[in-house]
Amino acid sequence: MATLEELEARVQVLENVEAIRQLKYRYFRCLDLKRWDELGTCFTADATVSYGAGRYRFVGRDAILTFLRDSLSVERGTLGLHHGHHPEIELTGPTTARGTWALHNYLLNERQQRGVRMACFYDDEYVKTDGVWLIHHTGYVPVFHEEWSRADTPSIHVVAPGPDGAR
Repeated sequence: MATLEELEARVQVLENVEAIRQLKYRYFRCLDLKRWDELGTCFTADATVSYGAGRYRFVGRDAILTFLRDSLSVERGTLGLHHGHHPEIELTGPTTARGTWALHNYLLNERQQRGVRMACFYDDEYVKTDGVWLIHHTGYVPVFHEEWSRADTPSIHVVAPGPDGAR
């Protein structure tokens, strides 16, 4: 029979892992909905990223958000859907953890007539600061990256909801 202290420790592990899952889910949601201010709350001030097997590297929350705003902005016409799943989260200390996530990413840009589909694996490092888990490092390595010209399929078009959710 487990002691009360052992049970409390096990519950704390579960709560930490769930908090990290929620953090990464929020990261994906904010990317897709372009909620840049909320996305910024997912990172430590000194966070680092390495996207595309190191092709895009940035240090600091501000630099990361500038890159993401510039590359995925509404003004550029980019729409995206990041599906992160199959998390493997390991607590490495009371306030540190690492995680691996599978990613299926679909991006399209009707203005540029460009489509992108990727399968990747994220490798993350997390820290718990003032009781809140944050991303200290994130980055992915593609399994594949596929691009095509949407102009090759004349019948394809985007039906995206407007700001009020109407089509």
